[in-house]
Amino acid sequence: MAEHARNTQALNRLARIEGHVRAVRKMVQDGRDCTEVLIQLAAIRSAVDRVSRVVLKDHIRGCVAGRPAGPALTRVLRDLDKALDNFVG
Repeated sequence: MAEHARNTQALNRLARIEGHVRAVRKMVQDGRDCTEVLIQLAAIRSAVDRVSRVVLKDHIRGCVAGRPAGPALTRVLRDLDKALDNFVG
């Protein structure tokens, strides 16, 4: 696996998301208003999208860019294509 320049940034964002998810879980357990819960879930989704962009850009810069044409590049592009299909739906 290639070295990723933004791992720390991604990990920090994921830790915040994890804390946010725990807080929303507690909101549900406490019977908080559904509208408040939905607003927080939308915020979590947005945060996941942002960290996904960080990981994707880092992957492109660290694993795809500069790779010479050939079987290794073909494999990386195929794997990236699969990941994008799963991510986008």
